[in-house]
Amino acid sequence: MANALILGGTYALLGIGLTLILGIMKVVNFTHGELYAFGGFMAYFFVSVLHWNFFLGLAAAIVLGIVLGGCIERVLLRRMRDADIDSTMIVMIGCWIAIQNLELLIWGGVGKAIDTPFPAEPLVIGGVSVSWLRVFVLGAATLLILATWLLIHKSRLGKAMRATFQDRDTAALMGISTNSIYTATFALGSGLAAAAGALLGPVFVVTPTMGNLASLKAFAIVILGGLGSIQGAALGGFILACAEELGAGYISSGYRDAMGFVIIILVLMFKPTGLFVRGERIG
Repeated sequence: MANALILGGTYALLGIGLTLILGIMKVVNFTHGELYAFGGFMAYFFVSVLHWNFFLGLAAAIVLGIVLGGCIERVLLRRMRDADIDSTMIVMIGCWIAIQNLELLIWGGVGKAIDTPFPAEPLVIGGVSVSWLRVFVLGAATLLILATWLLIHKSRLGKAMRATFQDRDTAALMGISTNSIYTATFALGSGLAAAAGALLGPVFVVTPTMGNLASLKAFAIVILGGLGSIQGAALGGFILACAEELGAGYISSGYRDAMGFVIIILVLMFKPTGLFVRGERIG
């Protein structure tokens, strides 16, 4: 279950980022998984290629994820603001393919390992043995989740984002720049995806295709937690991770990913609005 907690934290980051973008912008963000991969590759570049301090390298990867997300929204999505959903989806699929192939061109298809400063000896708590790296990943993911919650609920930007989610036209009449809110929303969601990739990159390896499954899991978490619910996305991430670990432990490791999607199918059948959503809201 220790592994489930660690994976759950990063899954929650993916889910929260996507639920913000889907809820506020009504955009099906097919680039979400590639922004996750981008975070992993940037962490590898700063830490293992440029030999920056590990923690500084991860922070830089997250910042670049925010910047890339803001650029995608400003250059592509703003031009598609009044377009139909089919056109927007095609543009986002094209952006996903372009980013993935650019990563493949630059880094090649071989997995990249990220150097870490943590000792090889595991931390032993009771009868549970866990690596120091995984403890750091869980702690960092938890802090980022709390920081996002505080941003949404306690800051002026968060209030503007929630107002835009509830009624874009009324928010605009009240003086909120919805274009700026959309850019901030997509940048924040992208930064959370990049953070998940930067944190999990040192645990596993970084590859150009690592975002494919991550994107599917992010959509699954949003469905599980309920659109617009940050708490639901966070809990959905942990539930999905627990389901995967239980499936791998008690059935077969080959069914790790399948178990999570079985839960999603059941949720869509019996509670299609998600397990935790209460009305239309971001919060």
